[in-house]
Amino acid sequence: MRAQTSLNAAPRILTVANQKGGVGKTTTAINLATALAAIGETVLVLDIDPQGNASTGLGIDKNKASQTSYDVLLGDAIMSECLVKTAVPRLFVVPASMDLLGAELELANISNRNFKLRDAIWAQNKMANLGESVQFSYILIDCPPSLNLLTINAMSAAHALIVPMQCEFFALEGLSQLLKTVEKVRDSLNPRLDVQGIVLTMADRRNKLCLQVEENVRGFMGERVFKTVIPRNVRVSEAPSHGKPVLLYDLNCTGSRAYVALAAELIKREKKIKTAA
Repeated sequence: MRAQTSLNAAPRILTVANQKGGVGKTTTAINLATALAAIGETVLVLDIDPQGNASTGLGIDKNKASQTSYDVLLGDAIMSECLVKTAVPRLFVVPASMDLLGAELELANISNRNFKLRDAIWAQNKMANLGESVQFSYILIDCPPSLNLLTINAMSAAHALIVPMQCEFFALEGLSQLLKTVEKVRDSLNPRLDVQGIVLTMADRRNKLCLQVEENVRGFMGERVFKTVIPRNVRVSEAPSHGKPVLLYDLNCTGSRAYVALAAELIKREKKIKTAA
């Protein structure tokens, strides 16, 4: 697979993670990736969740994939061999498989087990710079809803973390636990790791509890919380069953408009980071 964009820049690697399930993590990953691709970026969604929801949500039948992120992590395949085109121009996916459930045990005795994903991404970028694979501007890693070895691999490979968070009572408790893990990874595995932002999801601003949680999270995390809030929207929930990001399923719904706004906000943040560097 030949490169399709310029070959002079390494991809920006963003891990989408939250140890709590049902917070819109995968939905955020695939729709943010779709929005980025729609504005001209070449994007890879790297699915390392054994459930493979990111793959399914992008219209990929993970059961028919001959090689997956499991093979990449185990060193049985290089990433360029696992790239699958989606229906969205410039958007690719490395699908997941249920084999990932056993990956943690299989990697347990390997000395560089925390860096398998990082090394695979580095190898992919090297091939891209040689003109032998696709050059990505963004790689979004969709993690399982747990703080296991797969998530640690994703954090060790990433420049920054995006944390989707549902506007509910226990949100801050889960965030506190995640931030402690980020600190440990930064101290021992990946000094560059930062929290790019918190995305408030499934929000119903008619609900007083939702507004209170949003206020508390913004008070705790300040500007790290994206201004864009993803509303609770039935079209967002329906889209994965059709194998489509909501931006393809219904571009004009409130959920789609929110993810387009989130992508625009992300790009602004990325420009600031590059300018500061």
